[in-house]
Amino acid sequence: VQLQASGGGLVQAGGSLGLSCGASGRTLSMYDMGWFRQAPGKEREFVAGIDRSGDNVYYTDTDSVKGRFTISRDNAKNTVYLQMNSLKPEDTAVYYCAADRLAWGASHPARYQYWGQGTQVTVSS
Repeated sequence: VQLQASGGGLVQAGGSLGLSCGASGRTLSMYDMGWFRQAPGKEREFVAGIDRSGDNVYYTDTDSVKGRFTISRDNAKNTVYLQMNSLKPEDTAVYYCAADRLAWGASHPARYQYWGQGTQVTVSS
């Protein structure tokens, strides 16, 4: 499956962005999905995950995105979303969507087989 992340951009602190992840080749309803991010000089880190049905979601254990980010999906549109509110400069990173048939509950990048190309999110102070 080929993933395509979009929706990144430049936003001021406190603003919002909505990321989308679409797919070609396969229907996303077959996959558990995740969003990750990678800031310059840092490792790729898990942000949020959602199961194939969309009924179950989970977020990073840290408080970094709690209450501000929301993952969702619309299988009819073959798209997964990450709504980001109250953005902070420390949210600046390249954001990636990832897919795997059996990644529910997983937060390590190695658990996901398919990756999108990433979309840049820059939050100015």
